[in-house]
Amino acid sequence: MRVAYLGPAGTFSEDALEVSRFAPEDFHPMACETIPAAIEAVAGGDADRALVPVENSIEGSVRPTLDSLIEQADRVRIAGEYDHEIRSALIARSGIEPDAIEVVISHPQPLAQCALFLRTEMPRAEVRIASSTAAAVRDVAMNEGAWAALAPSRAARLYDCEVIREGIEDEPGNVTRFLWLAPSSAEDPDGIDGTGRGGRWKTSLAFAELGADHPGALVEALLEFSDREINMVRIESRPMRRELGRYRFFIDIEGRTGEAPVDAAIEGLKSKAEWVRILGSYPAG
Repeated sequence: MRVAYLGPAGTFSEDALEVSRFAPEDFHPMACETIPAAIEAVAGGDADRALVPVENSIEGSVRPTLDSLIEQADRVRIAGEYDHEIRSALIARSGIEPDAIEVVISHPQPLAQCALFLRTEMPRAEVRIASSTAAAVRDVAMNEGAWAALAPSRAARLYDCEVIREGIEDEPGNVTRFLWLAPSSAEDPDGIDGTGRGGRWKTSLAFAELGADHPGALVEALLEFSDREINMVRIESRPMRRELGRYRFFIDIEGRTGEAPVDAAIEGLKSKAEWVRILGSYPAG
């Protein structure tokens, strides 16, 4: 089984892939340059599954994942979720002293998760963005200057660098929620490997365009769930990207499609919104 993830080797996504309970025993990891590329690999048939980050306990949602899920909703579905503890390390080439570091580079998510550390411990260092944590360490290894990266500690071994500080995230218990994605056509009624059989389920939805703007439009849409005693565990808005002030909404609810209350609520939501997309029903992590 080919599993796409945000590469190259040494990212937090690869860390999660190695230990996820959903990972098949003999999977073939397929490193992608971006999160959208990993999702598109499943949509286009180049990968059988993808593991992508969607939410962090410190920094919140991973926006490229949400936007790509909307774009590929007809071809990709969420098939599972996995919570992975994130511990960031400050990594540099051998012989670089912390006080000498001039540039710190990483993916935007770790930079945000370690913002307090950067402000208080490295106020003079320039912060730069990389496409992934592993790409950041690779850049550090190839640069002769006093550069450092924020990345998983295992990335230091992969790129012949050293860990200067570990556990530098701003809050303890830093956790990222990852999503397992599968082709929409893949049959998996009990969740990945049957892990959802008899357990709790979630359903993720996106919707937008609640008719003419009026007070309480969003509340009226969400009443379709509360009136049926369906618990909503997450909601987020994202811009429609067409004009200012127009949004699409992402929600996670308890339950799965095929259950009468959930199906009825979704039908009710369709009467309130111009479009509704079911992103997937899957075993709760």
